[in-house]
Amino acid sequence: MQVFKSLLVDVSPLRESAAFRRLWIGSTLSSIGGALTWFAVPLQVYDLTRSPLAVGLVGLAQMVPTLTIGLLGGSIADAVDRRKLVLIVSSALAVVAAGLTAQAFAGLGQLWLLYLLVVISSGLLAISAPARQTFIPRLLTPGKLPAGMALNRLTFQIMLTAGPALAGLIAATPHLGLGGCYLIDTLSFGASLYGVARLPAMPPVSANTSSAVSGRPSGYRTAAGKTRPGPRAVAEGVRYIGRSPVLAGAFLADLNATVFGLPTALFPAINAQRFGGDPRTLGLFLTAIGVGGLVSVCFSGPIKHVSRQGRAMLIAVAIWGAAFAGFAVVPGLWLTLGLLAIAGAADTFTVVFRGTIVQTTTPDAFRGRVTAADYVVGAGGGQLGNLEAGALGSLTSPVISAVTGGVVTVAGALVIWLALPAFVRYRFKAGRADEGGLDGQEPESAEAAPTPAPA
Repeated sequence: MQVFKSLLVDVSPLRESAAFRRLWIGSTLSSIGGALTWFAVPLQVYDLTRSPLAVGLVGLAQMVPTLTIGLLGGSIADAVDRRKLVLIVSSALAVVAAGLTAQAFAGLGQLWLLYLLVVISSGLLAISAPARQTFIPRLLTPGKLPAGMALNRLTFQIMLTAGPALAGLIAATPHLGLGGCYLIDTLSFGASLYGVARLPAMPPVSANTSSAVSGRPSGYRTAAGKTRPGPRAVAEGVRYIGRSPVLAGAFLADLNATVFGLPTALFPAINAQRFGGDPRTLGLFLTAIGVGGLVSVCFSGPIKHVSRQGRAMLIAVAIWGAAFAGFAVVPGLWLTLGLLAIAGAADTFTVVFRGTIVQTTTPDAFRGRVTAADYVVGAGGGQLGNLEAGALGSLTSPVISAVTGGVVTVAGALVIWLALPAFVRYRFKAGRADEGGLDGQEPESAEAAPTPAPA
């Protein structure tokens, strides 16, 4: 029994931090609502156009604001109270969700309007999502950070499991359809706003001050005005990442996985070609990824014992790519769903390792910008991957596009392994959350890490 318990996800952060618990519950409920929207948008576009390329362009509509606003949003998060920032931006996101609801129930059928609302939503998410990630190191002790990141991933897996399956049922229900998906998402923002509103203030800290975790450490002081949002602050964050082979390796590994090995833009076409286009089957595609990730995160207890996180991340990326290469060609629905579940399981470990690496090797003064870069790499890479997969699928076939992307992902993981030995050698240490040397080893103090130039 004790061995079994050691395999289960560590839920102690939910017991020990009431603020983290409220944030986690609110984020989980809102994420399920968000999954309904991101199921409905590609399906509505495909229903209007019957074009994989048009679905891929949804990825472009998400990618452009993510790339242009994401890094700037990180510099804002390092200069203002992050809690207030997330409250304001989340309220605006709720308004956009209401706009999607209105256009669906009105039956407008305007492709340009869908793309416009996606652009606005993605731009707002590029500001709020990285700022949200910086809450976790402030609410948890460094030793609990891997468990917190695993629970954060559990939210995503619950979203992937429950969201698409629920969305498929709602979309197939008369008088609800895609409008019902958008409406539930709009209402779910209430849970998210409540979780953030109950958090303590999250003011910025100076570059030579330790990260605030469970209570402010000795010497804590705010640094409002020390980091000014703008291109110069963004450049400081990019330079910090460039000087760290560990952070660079984590970002490159994720880009490799998302650009080449995430062919969700092909899902409607592959579903139509192989399984008759039933929305419920399409929902099972994403649900299978969610189930695989959910099972792996529920049994993620041993993850805290993995010290060579860079090496483990690359192995998980290779499994992710191989699973997507196989999903498009194996016979039968059950084998297809099984490989998607394996991909989801591998993705869980990839994300938890990357998130832990980012949060433990970055001082709080840089955390907004580095986390924003992490978000840009993850979200922007995924949307670029959707565009690439959709374009290649239109030129060749959806199956060829999916197989090619998976094979390239495996090859890319091998290239990163050989090109960045410091990333492969990196060892996680449950030390201070704001310490991390440029070679992946912990310095003696936070001051050993690079500090931003005076604004």
